[in-house]
Amino acid sequence: MSSPADGFDLNGLDMNGLLAQAQAMQAQLVQAQKDLAESSFDGTAGGGLVNAVVSGSGELQSLEIKPEAVDPEDTETLADLVVAAVRDAASKASAKQASVMPQIPGLGM
Repeated sequence: MSSPADGFDLNGLDMNGLLAQAQAMQAQLVQAQKDLAESSFDGTAGGGLVNAVVSGSGELQSLEIKPEAVDPEDTETLADLVVAAVRDAASKASAKQASVMPQIPGLGM
């Protein structure tokens, strides 16, 4: 145990209160992770030629490619559009995760 001379006094510490706070934070974190995993995020590229939907955990759920995006002579551009749409959706999921997690104090995030 530290003494007051060390700058940290444990005499007035309510261990039950501290434990209750830790349990409440853990419950908030679990709920935030559950809510995030159940969310979907849309991403687009090429002015809407390619649309991707990603879950809050980053899993690709669906991909829509409009026929006018398909050029058999230029599959590289189509591949770039798919990657861009998935990245757009994943970026939105990451931003949501970052906005939810800091609301839980003491996690160092």
